Amino acid sequence: MRIKERRLLRGPNLYAATPCLMAVVDNRAAKGRGFGARLLQLLPSLPAEAAVRLADDVLLVDALEPVMMELQRLAGAPGEHSATFDVLGQPERRRVVCGYAIEQVATQALDTAIALLDALAQDRAYDLEAALAALRETAGDYAIGTSTGAVVNAARRRGIPALRLTDEANLFQLGWGSRQKRLQATITGATNSIAVGIASDKQLTKALLEQAGVPVPGGDVVTTVEAAQRVARRIGRPAAVKPLDANQGKGVTVDCRTPDDVERAFAFARRHGRRVIVEEYLRGRDYRVLVTGGKIAAASWRRPPNVTGDGVSSIRRLVAIENRNPARGDGHTNILTKIPLDALAEETLAKQGYDLDTVLSSGVSADLRGNANLSTGGTAEDVTDLLPEETRDICIRAARTIGLDVAGIDVICEDIAQPLRAQRGGIIEVNAAPGIRMHQYPSRGTPRDAGDAIVEALFGACNGRIPTVAVTGTNGKTTTSLLIEHTVRMAGLRTGVTTTSGVYLNGQLAWEGDCTGYHSAKSVLASPEVDFAVLETARGGILKRGLAYDKCDVAVVLNVSADHLGLDGVDTIEQLARVKAVVAQRATRAVVLNAEDNHCVGMADMIDPGVEVIYFALDAEDPVLLRHLEHGGRAVYLQDATVVLANGLRHEALLDVREMPVSLGGRARYNIANAMAAAAALMATGFGNAEIADGLRGFVSDSKHNPLRSNLFDVDGVTVVVDYAHNCAAYAALAEMARAMTPGRLVGVVAAPGDRRDADLIDIGRTCAAGFDELVVYETENRGRLEGETATLLARGARLGKIGSEQLQVELDVHRAIRLGLSMCRPGDVMVFGCGSSISELTEALRPTRPDLARRIEAAAI
Repeated sequence: MRIKERRLLRGPNLYAATPCLMAVVDNRAAKGRGFGARLLQLLPSLPAEAAVRLADDVLLVDALEPVMMELQRLAGAPGEHSATFDVLGQPERRRVVCGYAIEQVATQALDTAIALLDALAQDRAYDLEAALAALRETAGDYAIGTSTGAVVNAARRRGIPALRLTDEANLFQLGWGSRQKRLQATITGATNSIAVGIASDKQLTKALLEQAGVPVPGGDVVTTVEAAQRVARRIGRPAAVKPLDANQGKGVTVDCRTPDDVERAFAFARRHGRRVIVEEYLRGRDYRVLVTGGKIAAASWRRPPNVTGDGVSSIRRLVAIENRNPARGDGHTNILTKIPLDALAEETLAKQGYDLDTVLSSGVSADLRGNANLSTGGTAEDVTDLLPEETRDICIRAARTIGLDVAGIDVICEDIAQPLRAQRGGIIEVNAAPGIRMHQYPSRGTPRDAGDAIVEALFGACNGRIPTVAVTGTNGKTTTSLLIEHTVRMAGLRTGVTTTSGVYLNGQLAWEGDCTGYHSAKSVLASPEVDFAVLETARGGILKRGLAYDKCDVAVVLNVSADHLGLDGVDTIEQLARVKAVVAQRATRAVVLNAEDNHCVGMADMIDPGVEVIYFALDAEDPVLLRHLEHGGRAVYLQDATVVLANGLRHEALLDVREMPVSLGGRARYNIANAMAAAAALMATGFGNAEIADGLRGFVSDSKHNPLRSNLFDVDGVTVVVDYAHNCAAYAALAEMARAMTPGRLVGVVAAPGDRRDADLIDIGRTCAAGFDELVVYETENRGRLEGETATLLARGARLGKIGSEQLQVELDVHRAIRLGLSMCRPGDVMVFGCGSSISELTEALRPTRPDLARRIEAAAI
């Protein structure tokens, strides 16, 4: 098999609402008899429904999807959704779609599945265990840490979007735009860096806590073993020795009673830090109290790692058995951590009179560590409900004293249910970025949703989302998006908008280019300066990467007409409509649909019942519109020259379309439709009529604010219209508008992208012939076609239309084509330059004869 194309669809897409890997795969091998049996022997847990794909008369590629899904499951990163589709006209090619949890695992699983199937088809040996080991290693490399995952999952349950900012680190953005928060492990964007520095200095922490009246053990910081022994003698009680700035219990030794004990403990601590703290060893149990946002979120009794004898097995064997517990993993990858067998474990056992080869009597336990950190194999029992009010207050004061919004308070006392001071208990440490595994997944007791407590402290009742409007359709997306953005910005909100010409932040161009896909939308939603997002969402972006957003407040679908057919597996207008519907289905508040477009109207049945449908129509008598209003729905329509907002029986005039510069004096009916769609979206997001009208009146669609969208220029008395039009519907609408501008002649300088099908290019030529008096056909992006081939097809279509051969010229070079078109015009005529990619195409065409005019047009576009 050979992969012809692969795409990671990272958001909602044509196939599923969750991330998928889509691959187009050619079948290059035949299956031998018995293939299915050999595969099931290798992967016995393949689902039963996959068996039909393993029959000898089925193509090898048909087994790819279930095998890839099974490999991801065995790697510990299962996907949720999968499907296989035929490819039109190519019977041995398949479009395979597999959901994933970790995209790096998915891409590796695809390659592994192909290699495995090819080997089986050729009856070659395949080392599945090695392949699975590699997949599991990849899954481990890119897995989200347990504590981070708990917070992220809690955020998602609340409807807060979560975006991983780097593949390798546990760094997340929670929320969008100006409402976003940052999270790394359990450190938040609100965590004070000075407080983190204080918490990492145990002696400074103790000094500040003692000053605040918090009970702490006495002690001091030393740098030599002699000083350590002096401090221990001064304490006069058993001592604890630990590095000043280490974490996770590294280098800690407790219950040091003799100078030799202190010497060994000092040497162990020095492995993890130059300075060592020697302090009073507080006897009792080890507790961790989690404080978030000034509240107690959870408390756990942490038990040292230990094993219980069975009268037969050695301690070494008992530890090995316990480490096979599925709940235990390396580091922080699982609920519990494997128990280490190291020098400290041997020393801890020696203090109890044991070694690793000791066989404990049945029921007798032995500790493997003096401390109870989960990171060294400890376990935890929830004790949240046992905390007395005094202890709660002390822990909250400790977190506030250090300055941490999320803090892990380490408490030592005999009984956490009793007041701390009365039992000579105390706080031995305050931790920034505390692990929360022990609270989420205690070995005993009630699990506490510590992740949700952190989210609650960050967001309260807010879902972290900014208002978001997504705009899609075949034509008019950019103008509609900019109309919405302009109105929102005029109302005082900071905006981010993606368009075909670039990304604009608060009205300023941030990135130039075609920015209607995943990465551009993601950049706007990640910008902390954006209060309101407007996302133009094109067909290509949906098919190439999926959506960058799981939900939007309002979706706008302007129209669906023939364009880009034959590309990316979309061969019919019905299939194209399904692609556009992906955007409509993500709306949570309202969907704005074109009542005069049957494909848009059909989307109303795909929308969740709780989402409002708002129609717009140029025809006030449109039956879909009228029926919707009769049922109490909201709509926007055109009555004579007035835009009307309707809500059941209430109909309010918004403005005269001739007041909108974008309507070109009421002649550009397509822009009137765009403005009505924008008005409907703004109405749905809560803007008032006056705000909407002011925004529509104030937007100017010129080469600076809306380039290549019906920009008008006067060239020696000839009105030149520059537009991005490149399909039949756009050219027909453009010709209708231009015809209304002049009693004179209408000349079209037209082209279309070369990746359109032959029949589509012919139709575009026919449409242009019907709309213009004279035509000049040129070439722009040939996209794989030979030079002249696209123009030939356009010209063939034009000849099939209503234009004579004498009114049709072919000039491949765009600049010469523009000059030729202008030479056909007289003052008062209109020339339309379609499929433009840049205003510079017009200025460069004019420069040889009208350099002054070229400079003026360039200056106006800046």
